[in-house]
Amino acid sequence: MKEIKKDFIEARDILDKFISNEMNFENIKSAGDIILTSVKSGKKVISCGNGGSMSDAMHFAEELTGRFRDNRQAIAAISISDPTHISCTANDFGYDYIFSRYLEALGQEGDTLLAISTSGNSKNVLEACRVAHEKGIKIIGLTGKDGGKLAEICDVEIRAPKSEFADRAQEIHIKIIHALIHYIEENLQ
Repeated sequence: MKEIKKDFIEARDILDKFISNEMNFENIKSAGDIILTSVKSGKKVISCGNGGSMSDAMHFAEELTGRFRDNRQAIAAISISDPTHISCTANDFGYDYIFSRYLEALGQEGDTLLAISTSGNSKNVLEACRVAHEKGIKIIGLTGKDGGKLAEICDVEIRAPKSEFADRAQEIHIKIIHALIHYIEENLQ
């Protein structure tokens, strides 16, 4: 029982650290404004990440295409999570290119990429960012730890406070994702 409670206390402490930094909320607003610019100009949001971050990327996209809190127009959003694309690309080109090949095919200037990496150093996420830069796609990075290489190449970085394990960063990331979606819904008109 003690270990279970400790997990919740640790999660609360990490969230408190995030909340105490006002710049985090400025970054969420800036990220939301980038997405709104894409959506209002008829472009889309593409999201990617590995493991739990892929689940977050999928969750982000489905909340935009479906519904978060209120009924509203569907928002053009997609996560790079098709298993046939991933297995084909990994087999033919290598796992480092599973996201970038997708962006090469479907990314357009004016789109936004939500790149999620708790370390900030996932090679396939960084490769996707390289292609995004080439195509004129804005990049929002969700990171953890020290931000890694992703922090240096995204237009807006939102970083979870440093913690020993990725699960704490992922808990912050899902809160960021929900805040982003809420901001987008509130400002879509």
